[in-house]
Amino acid sequence: MKANQRIIPILQSTANGILSRNPVFPAVSPTPTFQPKRPNDTNPASVILDRLNRPLRDLRISVTDRCNFRCVYCMPKAIFDSNYPYLPRAELLSFEEIERVARLLVVQGVEKIRITGGEPLLRRGLEKLIEQLAKLPVEVTLTTNGALLEKKAQSLKDAGLKRITVSLDALDDATFKRMNDVDFAVDDVLQGIEAAAKIGLAPIKINCVVKRGMNDDQILPLARYFRSSGHILRFIEFMDVGNSNGWKLDEMLSSQEVIARVNAEFPLTPIEPNYPGEVAKRWRYQDNQGEIGVISSVTQAFCGSCTRLRLSTEGQLYTCLFAQQGYDIRKLLRQGSTDTEIQSAIAKLWQAREDRYSEQRSLVSP
Repeated sequence: MKANQRIIPILQSTANGILSRNPVFPAVSPTPTFQPKRPNDTNPASVILDRLNRPLRDLRISVTDRCNFRCVYCMPKAIFDSNYPYLPRAELLSFEEIERVARLLVVQGVEKIRITGGEPLLRRGLEKLIEQLAKLPVEVTLTTNGALLEKKAQSLKDAGLKRITVSLDALDDATFKRMNDVDFAVDDVLQGIEAAAKIGLAPIKINCVVKRGMNDDQILPLARYFRSSGHILRFIEFMDVGNSNGWKLDEMLSSQEVIARVNAEFPLTPIEPNYPGEVAKRWRYQDNQGEIGVISSVTQAFCGSCTRLRLSTEGQLYTCLFAQQGYDIRKLLRQGSTDTEIQSAIAKLWQAREDRYSEQRSLVSP
């Protein structure tokens, strides 16, 4: 596998290459036309739409391909071992290059930037990038596994970061280790969460990927722990985000099952999304002790309202989480292209977009 090869597949076809209906999920109706709503838009002409009328709203920036965890659903140790060919530093986008792309995308409609990895806190000098991005008129957030959060929280806040999301798949150390395949204590992540909360990096979202038979017994312990904390716990269906994670349908616990388990102990009431196209379905505890969310990435695909563009560590732009082929924006950045030329290339890429692979997967036999 080449160092810059993307792990995430577009779609896993059946053995004979024929797409067929999946009896487990109901047939997915065609993606409805997205109705963009932009009340604060000062220049509607700058908004670009794809072929399904979906606007460009969100930018996910991967700042490193390295991680200090080996989560079974993301970077399993069997593949990402000491011999794995990680990207050399020269191939990574510089902070200046990332800021330039982000700045041009903000002009084209991006309202929110999320910094990801790998584990983004492993990128040396990350605070410098956050400081640059924080000057743009957008919300800047970050997703982390929390291992370095207690140490880094204050410097991230000082750089201009507004909010964080922490991945936490278990409260039990043994289960936590089975999920992330490293020796790291849950308490250290929890201390990082509390350190971030104390300095105002809130509201903090806690993401838990649920894998049946491995950590689904942690659903209620997590709900109990975070229920009155002010943090927002979100459960994510285990999905095939790469041909490296050995995804099997019977290991996926649906969000409906998750909600049923929590509701049996703590009655829930569904609540409206914060904004059009919000990925997580939100539920409020009936005793007003907070809320939880579920991300139904397998059973209730949200392609129809997806407004996300992804910028990879080495400068590839991906219009879908499942895309194998990206657009090489780094080449334009390093060959002296003007801002106008780069914006034109991005606009053409987005306007040609018609991805809805999660919906299509629901019609494919596993």
